[in-house]
Amino acid sequence: MEVRFLSKVSLFMAIFVLPQFIPTTSTSQSLLCSAVLAADIQDLGESGDHGEEGAKGNNGRNGDNLTVFADGTPMNLDLTGGGGAAGQQGIQGYDALCEQQGDKIGKNLRGANGGDGGDGGDGGVGGNGGSLTIYTTNKESLKQVYVIAAGGEGGASGKAGVGGEGCQCDRPYWNEETCFGDPGSSNYSCTTEEFQCTDGESGRKGRTGVKGRDGEIGNLTLINLDKSLDPDLPEVTAPISELKGRGYTLSKNIWQNKNNAASLLAPGSVIANKYKELVARHEHTVLVVWDAPQPAENFDDQNMTLAIKGENDADIFLPKDLWLETKTEKQNKVTELHIFNAVRTKDVDDLTIDGLFGQGAGLELDVFDKAEQSNLIGTDFTIRYSVGEKSEEKNFFGGSSTEYKTKYEGTVPTQAIAKNGNLFTLQLGKLPIPPEYLQPGLKVEIEVAAKRSLGENSLIKKLSTRTEIEQQSRS
Repeated sequence: MEVRFLSKVSLFMAIFVLPQFIPTTSTSQSLLCSAVLAADIQDLGESGDHGEEGAKGNNGRNGDNLTVFADGTPMNLDLTGGGGAAGQQGIQGYDALCEQQGDKIGKNLRGANGGDGGDGGDGGVGGNGGSLTIYTTNKESLKQVYVIAAGGEGGASGKAGVGGEGCQCDRPYWNEETCFGDPGSSNYSCTTEEFQCTDGESGRKGRTGVKGRDGEIGNLTLINLDKSLDPDLPEVTAPISELKGRGYTLSKNIWQNKNNAASLLAPGSVIANKYKELVARHEHTVLVVWDAPQPAENFDDQNMTLAIKGENDADIFLPKDLWLETKTEKQNKVTELHIFNAVRTKDVDDLTIDGLFGQGAGLELDVFDKAEQSNLIGTDFTIRYSVGEKSEEKNFFGGSSTEYKTKYEGTVPTQAIAKNGNLFTLQLGKLPIPPEYLQPGLKVEIEVAAKRSLGENSLIKKLSTRTEIEQQSRS
């Protein structure tokens, strides 16, 4: 059995607990010479590098998407997705770089550790099975179609890399003697110190990679037609000039989700359980006919929207910034939209009172259309005609105030309106207003409501003025 020396700490505890057994000074010095002194720890060698992670496996290719016409002819279709590649093994951790223990070290040693092994690469994802679209007018013909649309298998996981080896000690324990003073003199003494070497650890084994996910199984789409299905066109938005004179056939395919796809096909077929079947196709044509006097290109900044509605109808959304005079005619699966006039909304109510002229039966009020669109827009007028009279109440400055009392309120008949291009002259003298309220020197308040209309569009523009009837006639 190997004899181990006591450490300095053990020796100190023995002296402290059992003082009666301490021998003479010379004996104590001898024991101290054999004591083990504490020492620092020094690395033996250099730690190994960690191994690299294994590469991920490539994903499998997706199966081909295929469209066929089934007429009873046998078909054998392989739409299988490709398998994912296996992940690569993690690289082994590198061994520690070790060195020989020296004879005279003066420190405890600790062997360097080996590097950790690299993680295994994940397996590649399996490719998805291809989608199959079948046109047929006889579902019995599907029994002659054999298809395999399985997803590819996910790639295998990469193995973990093993750890590298650590440095091993040549000698787990050894003693080193240290002397002080001159040999043979009274101050000469020696101590013996024990040192230890600890083996380095092997590196950790890496993590095993994750197996790749299997690809998705392919789907079936069934179309009960003997010709190619046109894509959906449920809505069209375009400038008027692009829509005019051109018919747009709006369409919407109606689909239904069903189960048990494999039961429709040849026995042994592999395909997703749920499939999609075309059960109806709604179509309606819209034709825009431009019969307005203005060029349609003048309104290219305005879009119109056509949208299919139900099985055989369409919604037509006119531009909000335009007033259009239109007529719609529908026959069978065609709607014709005729446009006879177009005016920008901002030009509809650009009216202003242009002055009060004349007196008595010749009293007239002018209203002018600054946008000059009155050749297209219909205009009707209503009016409130009030005359100012002195009130008993005082105004803010202490003078008498004026109170306006209504003498006429109602429409202005057509025969009392003279129109000259974009100028409307309201002949107030022809209205049932007592003559004494049409005389010069009277203060009047006139409120006008002009109703502007084009087709199904209309709005009311309100205007007002306070003025005095002057002694004048229109020049």
